[in-house]
Amino acid sequence: MKLHVLGSMFFGSFAIVALSTSAPLTVLGQSTKAKAAVTHPSAILVELFTSEGCSDCPPADDLLRQVSGRRTPEGQLIVGISEHVSYWNSLGWKDPFSSDLNTERQNAYSNHFGLDSIYTPQMVVNGREQFVGSDRRAFENALKAESGRSQVTLQINSATVVDRSITFSYSASDLGNEGTLQLVAALVDDMDESNVLRGENSGRKLTHVAVARVLTPLGALREVKNHSITLPVPPSFLSNPGSGHHLVLFAQRSGPGAVMAVDTTPI
Repeated sequence: MKLHVLGSMFFGSFAIVALSTSAPLTVLGQSTKAKAAVTHPSAILVELFTSEGCSDCPPADDLLRQVSGRRTPEGQLIVGISEHVSYWNSLGWKDPFSSDLNTERQNAYSNHFGLDSIYTPQMVVNGREQFVGSDRRAFENALKAESGRSQVTLQINSATVVDRSITFSYSASDLGNEGTLQLVAALVDDMDESNVLRGENSGRKLTHVAVARVLTPLGALREVKNHSITLPVPPSFLSNPGSGHHLVLFAQRSGPGAVMAVDTTPI
């Protein structure tokens, strides 16, 4: 794993934490029946900042693949988003899924957590805990920390893609005294693959899940019963016919801070 220091191109090293073979998570199917179960009382957002140019990222990509779409022992749905950063692109391999917006979001998290730098792979759970993205023990500890937290109610009611736009509706309630929450929509590929030709992962075929292709702030969240939004869909989102797609909708305190609600649906 490499460390990218803000404002410079200095890189340092960290120790890799081995993945545990234990996985105390319940598989969530993709059937219509399973979709009905997704109207869950709570869920956990897991963001992975990664890059195909980083040789220490594949184990973190694999951990996200193992847990995304599953449920914790407490019944919370784990909603993963793989956010590929752009600052590795000049170091031998340009990640086709990378975005400067993902790098900006990681920088904002760095400021929020009081870190001296940004690095890959980095995992952020519900905007509250951050750690090396391949550290399963840290991940499981973060899940335990989130299991007892209350959340506001946010539910996607419908979502339809027509031509180059997506129209979806959602409801939100029980905001209480949470203050201003920002609503964010993400469009993700369920799975993407790359044959890396150069850089630290040269010669490897990499597999990613829940790859963010669009990550759009929608403004302040209000209590609504059935509010509809239409967003443009970039060609890159529809250019992979071999992958399914999901809409992820979440409410987050400014900063970015704690994620107070999340829901997802296939599209």
